[in-house]
Amino acid sequence: MDFNGSDIVPGPRTEDHLPHTAQAAVKIVIVGGFGVGKTTMVGSVSEIRPLTTEETMTQAGIGVDDNYGSDSKTATTVAMDFGRISITEQLVLYLFGTPGQERFWFLWNGLFEGALGAVVLLDTRRLEVSFDVIGRLEERGVPFVVAVNSFPDGPRYPIEELRAALDLPIEIPIIECDARRRASSRDVLMTLMRFLHALAMTRAPV
Repeated sequence: MDFNGSDIVPGPRTEDHLPHTAQAAVKIVIVGGFGVGKTTMVGSVSEIRPLTTEETMTQAGIGVDDNYGSDSKTATTVAMDFGRISITEQLVLYLFGTPGQERFWFLWNGLFEGALGAVVLLDTRRLEVSFDVIGRLEERGVPFVVAVNSFPDGPRYPIEELRAALDLPIEIPIIECDARRRASSRDVLMTLMRFLHALAMTRAPV
């Protein structure tokens, strides 16, 4: 996510070591098309300084990468973004942001290993780029929620219209967010955790 007017106010960063109270760690993957805000979300919510693998965009990407709506974007993720957030004193989330360009999707296989769930970050200006992303998650059986990222020039649609356009069942949460805001990004992650907990409860033996 790279547009004028972004006013990220990073929260306090902690040391890289895990809190001594941590008892469990969960891997979460943030996916989406090119330029939808994955790196921004990881950076805004991570309590440690995030690891990024951004490289300067070059002429080689012209005609290959769809940068509609991201004309001012000068760098792109080529491997992954990594961050960490403590949900409780005992539970820690490891966040992995995937590269958005389809030519880098082969890297997703390793990033999805061991992932408990995923966040699909969506740009309403380019809904079509989310179809293949969601399809890959469904093929792998990875539970996910959809977060509609707010862009100044992005059209707004009722949630149910988005659900119909994405052909998603009613049980999959769709929420609006601003990936630049730490509280908003944290709300997305909490929605995913509640969804995963609900799934676990319905699958638990009685």
